[in-house]
Amino acid sequence: MVAPALPFGERLLAWFDRHGRHDLPWQHPRSAYRVWISEIMLQQTRVETVVPYFGAFMERFPDVAALARAEPDEVLHHWAGLGYYARARNLQRAARVIVERHEGVLPPEHAALESLPGIGRSTAAAILAQAYGQRAPILDGNVRRVLARHAAVEGWPGAPRVQARLWEIADRRMPELRPADYTQAIMDLGATVCTRHAPACDRCPVADDCAAFAQGRVEDLPTPRPSKALPVRTRWAGMVQSPDGIYLERRPSSGIWGGLYSLPEAEDPDAIRVWVASRWSDAREGIRASARIGHSFSHYRLDLQVLRFDLPAAACGIMEGEGAIWYKPGLAIRVGLPAPIERFLNDRGNSDDGTNG
Repeated sequence: MVAPALPFGERLLAWFDRHGRHDLPWQHPRSAYRVWISEIMLQQTRVETVVPYFGAFMERFPDVAALARAEPDEVLHHWAGLGYYARARNLQRAARVIVERHEGVLPPEHAALESLPGIGRSTAAAILAQAYGQRAPILDGNVRRVLARHAAVEGWPGAPRVQARLWEIADRRMPELRPADYTQAIMDLGATVCTRHAPACDRCPVADDCAAFAQGRVEDLPTPRPSKALPVRTRWAGMVQSPDGIYLERRPSSGIWGGLYSLPEAEDPDAIRVWVASRWSDAREGIRASARIGHSFSHYRLDLQVLRFDLPAAACGIMEGEGAIWYKPGLAIRVGLPAPIERFLNDRGNSDDGTNG
């Protein structure tokens, strides 16, 4: 390796001034609230996906107070499609704490931020660095990849021992000056140059002393998570449809798709048929084969088989109320629906092919 003329942080900042991203919506203005919302949205989600959601979210919830007093259904509606819906629920819970305990302003202390729902060590540091100008190293997915390669750190970054090592390196690499720009710079480097596949090492400002590059191991690091085949979980759902809409019910606040509206589910088809018959004696099961919705979560793959039931128009309103709605595909509705369910209902739920896998 070539001994660098400048420290890691200075080289990264010089690169950022020329090639970094300076026009992201949460940078203008770079307030604590906007940084917080963007950081939560960016967890497990790419920037290009987040940008339109962020704009719509800011338009409806421009500050902490607006988010705190909003109806939970509307918050979930503006989050639908980003996935990991606990993030949205925690956002609103945290907003209410901020209003009650911090006069509607995100606190500029690490411990206070970490005490809020949904904010961990790295997110708190990102808020402190980018909104309050404090020296606080972060360790998101992009940063872990950059540092694991630069220091040739062995082991899966999610393992506690490896993560502790990466935190030490993150702290040593971060300069005292320009913490907001440095934080954005190292995230940008991971997102645009030190990418997971086919990294552009010839354009990297810190390649001269990158241990993985020197050892020819860039593609090997960081060490992948130990592979494990996802189990498949089969569930059955009922699509109860009248000329006036499709019956949806709110899911429990905990678990997958928590707090969103979806099709009623059961463990087997007979349970769905019994459930429908107990509520609508005039329901008729469709003659078409069951449809299928496939969706992968972090720990399993859902295989959701959908049975169709038809109702006369007069039956539609009898079950509407708390925790239940009648949904008309294609019409705006200000509640949250799981993205796979919404796609199914709008795009293929009424088609004749019987599949949506």
